[in-house]
Amino acid sequence: MPAKPRVIAIEEHYQDPDIVRAYAPEDARQLPAIAERLNDLTNLRIKEMDEAGIDMQVLSHANPGLQKMDAATAVPLARIANDRLATTVRAHPDRFAAFAAIPTPDPSAAADELERAVTQLGFKGALINGTTNGVFFDDKRFWPICERAAALDVPLYLHPTMPHQAVIDTYYKDYAQDWPMLLRAAWGFTVETATQGVRMVLSGVFDAYPKLKIILGHLGEGLPFLLWRIDMGPAAAAARSATCSASTSPSPRQASSPTRHCCAACRSSGWIASCSRSTTRSSPTSQAPTGCRPFRSAPRTRRRSQAATRCGC
Repeated sequence: MPAKPRVIAIEEHYQDPDIVRAYAPEDARQLPAIAERLNDLTNLRIKEMDEAGIDMQVLSHANPGLQKMDAATAVPLARIANDRLATTVRAHPDRFAAFAAIPTPDPSAAADELERAVTQLGFKGALINGTTNGVFFDDKRFWPICERAAALDVPLYLHPTMPHQAVIDTYYKDYAQDWPMLLRAAWGFTVETATQGVRMVLSGVFDAYPKLKIILGHLGEGLPFLLWRIDMGPAAAAARSATCSASTSPSPRQASSPTRHCCAACRSSGWIASCSRSTTRSSPTSQAPTGCRPFRSAPRTRRRSQAATRCGC
């Protein structure tokens, strides 16, 4: 009989009393049942873990954590909270691990605290709650944290928090009073964190630090379901900058069509756009270059049975 799989939950929040005391009033408000569970790191938590079939939790600080504080407040609080959390993990090593709370308002200190938490306290990485005082984590001021995480080979978990106030005022204020969860888990959290994920890719940080590991929870904040659509945006822009070679001059209508274009790498290897009768091919003659994603469609030619390939790079 196969062994029972071990269930490890990696987005399991608690809150440190010293961090909560430093919160702004609007951040300190919590439903009693939620506060009870965030404050408990032993009896109630382990009981409910057993009831749910969870073998281990990777604990992390609930939002907004240290991300809305000034650097002078956040830096010492990070050390206090991580040391206190490490005591809990050491007392229950078979039930708990931890992600560090890091003081991103001071990126250099945050990188150092990440390293201390991993190398001295045995933490598994760090969790960052949303923007840091309104600035997305892809900003280059935070890249030293990414560099250190890559060097330590540990992940950074990008967790949601409340949207920026300007976003709330523009998108949500008409309904926020009657439907406050619209700003949070119902919608606002996902939009905010999915946007952060896209920005991380566009920023070039993964090119700078190829070993960087980023975690997005909640089924990737919806991004896996939108990848094709997201990829097609840059693909269309790239397509407009490099035209396909064709034996005949395109008409103005053909020239403005996205299917009239493809990149030089695809063109040279035979992965060309089905942009006209003269350039339709039944299949590529070689492997697609890196980044190309061909798909088949019925070309507008007399030979309807012949499949065409279009480049998606």
